Amino acid sequence: MSIILGFVPWIAFSVLSGPSTWEWAAPTAFVITLVLAVPDLRRTREIGVLDAGGAAFFGVLTVLALVLERGQLQWLEDRASLISGIAITLIAVGSLLVRRPFTEHYARQSTPREYWTSPLFRHVNVMITGVWALTFALQAVSAFIVSTTPRTSDVFGWVVPTLLLVAAVKFTMWYPDHATAEVRSGTPEAPRVAS
Repeated sequence: MSIILGFVPWIAFSVLSGPSTWEWAAPTAFVITLVLAVPDLRRTREIGVLDAGGAAFFGVLTVLALVLERGQLQWLEDRASLISGIAITLIAVGSLLVRRPFTEHYARQSTPREYWTSPLFRHVNVMITGVWALTFALQAVSAFIVSTTPRTSDVFGWVVPTLLLVAAVKFTMWYPDHATAEVRSGTPEAPRVAS
């Protein structure tokens, strides 16, 4: 479940961002992204799509916080969760469009190299990345609802995003074995994939 580590900067930003605190949330998330990405980069000689996208997003927010005056950033302060939700959705969808599902980076850490180019490995990661992209999109919609109807913040600010997150994690844990079992039922020698 190393994929969860990839979400830590986004979770930190979400928890820390709010009125008068997002300018601290952005550099904190940026530093966390680097702390998680650099050892991985040294070990695998590649940076994950989620890490690269997070570093770019949080880096831009950090620069904005440093160079613009507070009054110029009110729009960002008011919609930090929505903007980060849109950003991570675009990263996930973009990774699918360029045929490099962001979950592959994490799946490779627990799957033998000889399976990385297999159709099953690719299929599993496309499906899991698609579920995460949908989850992020629905969480962004929830953030939009909260920004336009603040009285719904308990339901759409916490309950719905948490339920979506739990469902995506459960799918991520379940789907590799399910897909492998389906292939094995037709091909006895099919390899097991992990995520």
